[in-house]
Amino acid sequence: MMPYPPPAPLRRRSLQTLATLPAAWLLASLSACGGGGGGEDQPAAAAVSDRQVTVAPGVALHVRDWNPSRPGRTVVLLAGLGGNAQGFNGLAAALARRARVLAISRRGYGRSDKPLPAAGGGYDPATLVADLDAVLRTLRVDEIVLCGHSIAGNELTLFAGRYPHRVRGLVYLDTSYDYTRPVPWHGEPPPDNPALEEPEPGPADQASLAAATAFARRVSKLWSAAAEAQLRDSLTLLPDGSVRPNTPAPVAAAMADQGHAFSPDYRAVASPALIVAAEPGAIRDMFPWLSATTDAATLADAQTMLGIFRQARRIDAGRLAAALPGSRVLWLPHASHANFFDEYQGEVVRAIESMPWYEADR
Repeated sequence: MMPYPPPAPLRRRSLQTLATLPAAWLLASLSACGGGGGGEDQPAAAAVSDRQVTVAPGVALHVRDWNPSRPGRTVVLLAGLGGNAQGFNGLAAALARRARVLAISRRGYGRSDKPLPAAGGGYDPATLVADLDAVLRTLRVDEIVLCGHSIAGNELTLFAGRYPHRVRGLVYLDTSYDYTRPVPWHGEPPPDNPALEEPEPGPADQASLAAATAFARRVSKLWSAAAEAQLRDSLTLLPDGSVRPNTPAPVAAAMADQGHAFSPDYRAVASPALIVAAEPGAIRDMFPWLSATTDAATLADAQTMLGIFRQARRIDAGRLAAALPGSRVLWLPHASHANFFDEYQGEVVRAIESMPWYEADR
């Protein structure tokens, strides 16, 4: 049997989203991401401010706030595992044409504080939901459209179940149904080919910010200003010009372990949901570091893995839709899990803005 998403080392990019940091820099399990505009017209720049919001003693979160003085609809964006608020710069700016938008870097990442687990820093979904609640209360935001990428689906489900009166709608951005209940796979065994693993950076790739950026671009399907900003917020620049991740390894481990050990209770969710599912259609969507010069055996293995993943993805998305009665599902073909909301920004924005709970106060 093989679970969905496929486990490392077979498919790290699809298992853990995210930050533009290379895999080895965040517990050897986080992926590079980024995205282009997908050919969409860029919206006029909305006013954005950066805030540090205290959520617990000694813990403040970085919040990017577009249209902070706009009344009415507020959209909240939560990054996937390892990501930070900067990764939503493109999507948030597009949504800000019709809403106030908050993008939040969860504790442990980006410019947010990073208490060590041994020092009492909690990284379980309940703590992350309490952090979100504290941000909203501090900013006096009563009702939201809550969007979460990948593992942030845990926070969507838990927050919506705990505070149903505060959630107008939910947007699951390529999230899994339940990490503790993987999709069984009884077909062709997945290939065991090291070339399908996310490449890991060497010392030269950490020698400077420019080198780190070049590496992240090489292992990403697309790249954008948002991806580059996210990368900068994920790194510490050392006096000699080299870089290192600013998320401590114990924090990354705690976040991954506790997120993947959480089983959501969808029965408590009353809010209608939009499920956006990214479906890779080509090798580059899953393995962008491979090329036409890659050996034929590896390309064949990549094609096999792509086929397995697509089938498992369909099953998993179906389980999520069944657990959320009345939900709408938007499938995006030829999309990468890490960056589909940039590549298909127009489609994602239109889907969100066409939901009944979004149109209500148009």
